[in-house]
Order: sequence, then C-alpha cells, then structure tokens
Amino acid sequence: MSTIDKVLTKSTPTKNINGHNTHSVEDIQIPVPWGIISGKWWGPKGIQPIVALHGRQDNAGSFDTLIPLLSDEISVLCLDMPGHGLSSHYPKCQYYYVYWDGIILLRRIVKYFKWTKVKLLGHSLGGAISFLYAASFPDEVEFMISLDIASPSVKDITKSPDIISDNIDKFLKYESLQSGGIPSYNYNEVLEIVEDAYKGSITKEGAIILMKRGLRPAGEPERYYFSRDPRLKVSALGMISLDLVLAYASRIKCAYLNIRAVPGMKFDNPESYEKVLDKIKLGAKRFEYHKVEGTHHVHLNNPERIAPIINNFIST
Repeated sequence: MSTIDKVLTKSTPTKNINGHNTHSVEDIQIPVPWGIISGKWWGPKGIQPIVALHGRQDNAGSFDTLIPLLSDEISVLCLDMPGHGLSSHYPKCQYYYVYWDGIILLRRIVKYFKWTKVKLLGHSLGGAISFLYAASFPDEVEFMISLDIASPSVKDITKSPDIISDNIDKFLKYESLQSGGIPSYNYNEVLEIVEDAYKGSITKEGAIILMKRGLRPAGEPERYYFSRDPRLKVSALGMISLDLVLAYASRIKCAYLNIRAVPGMKFDNPESYEKVLDKIKLGAKRFEYHKVEGTHHVHLNNPERIAPIINNFIST
C-alpha cells in the first residue's frame, strides 16, 4: 500500500546532524466536512505539537529538513493545507480564499484536538495564516514563528480590479481540469517543471522532498500528475489592504519570531514588511527579528541556518 493510501504509518525515527535519533514521524488524517486534512506528526504524541503551515502550492514536506534539527523535546504537526499535498480538494465550484480558509481550517484543528492555546510555525502563506489567527484569537496563541513573511501580501488596490477579473476567468479554466484533461508526466519531467516553477527558490533535492506528497500516480505506468488542486493557482479574491493588515498586526499579543530570508521572496510592496513588524513589536509579549542569507525556501534548502534561531526562541 502506498503512502497516499495509508491513514497512519508506523513511527519512523529520524536523525539529527549529530546522528542521534530524535523525532519519530507519523502520517495522520483529520476528518473535515469535505474529506480529510493530511499531516505529519513529528515527535511524541503525548506533547501538544507546534502546528506548522506550509507555503502556497507547497505541502507538509516543506518542513522535512528543518524538523529533525529542532529540539527533541517538542512535537510538530505539519499540515497539508486544503487542496495541497495529500489533503482533500474543495468541492467543485468552491473557490479557495486561502488566507481566510486557513484561519477557519486552523480553528477546526484546534477544536478537533480540544486545545486551549496553540503554538504556530508558518512559512509564506502559512506565516500569513498564522498572523491572521494570532490576531483573531490573541489570547489563544502562545507563540508564532513566521518564515520569510510578515503578513498576507499587500497588493496595490489600484491593480485589484484587473487582477480579480483575470483570476475569475482563470478559475473557470482550471475548474474544467477537474473533469478530465489533467496532464501527466514522467518523474524527471516533474522535477524539471517544479524546479523551473520555483525559479531557483528550491534545489533539486527540495523538489524531490516536496514531490513525495505532491504527486499521484496517473493511469499510465511511470506517469504522474500533481496532487494539488489547479484552482490554487488563482486566489486573488482574498487580497487584503495594508490598513487591514496593520489593524490585525496591532492585535497580536503572543511571543513572536520573524526570520526573513535575504534575498528571499520578492514582495509587491516590500516596505509593508517592516511596517507590519513595527506594529507587531508594540503589542507582542516578546519580539525577535532575524535576517538570514537564503532563498524564500531557506528552511528547506538550508535549515541549519534557521534551526538554532528557532531552538533558542522556543527555549527562552
């Protein structure tokens, strides 16, 4: 039975850079009204985990190289967001409002496990969702760690009408792919497509890791198609203005760590990054901001650059 067909795999010990067994890892599934949310639970099941959320069109494998370098005294639950990885796609005709959907999903997970407070780790989209959740439920988040993002991406509102109209037409186009015609590729073609799409942000090794959860077998032998929902390529209807982002930032109370990659991701409005952090700094219980050399996926490519920062933050 393949990994994608398993509800729960056996615990598999992993090793840190010193060769010691640290975290075991299990694949889990969480029921939701439209199907299941898949995830990877790293570490002891008796410890409430840090909830880790990946970036747009990535999956829970995004943290595979980072988690083994973190303290063996923690657990981490890495989730495949809806439509990503091994998680169920939304029903046909339903649009992905990725930021707001993410808050709802995170709330479902919290209630499913009956947690009273949560610890969050997010990269890119996952960091934006963690930001919104920490602001929406400021007394229910112990800490959040955001990787190469400060908030939902702030867009130029004068460009919004054109962006939204274009996304609507693209949504209808990608929706039709669900009824058939989804292209398939051999494995080497897949890796080339992925590396090209990420424009240097991930290495070939990173692409291989992401594709462990990012592919499904097609009908033909040795052919695969991408497991993520093609509708995820269009999600502009959930765009947020800077004023709203700053209002959310002012509500964050928890301990806060931001690690920014340099050069990292190119933002439409890069000046908003520092503005958001300045606002968070005013209300956060504890605030840390670090810059590290690397691409937007530095946590996947070079986890050793950020793991010590995270371990120190968690232990403080």
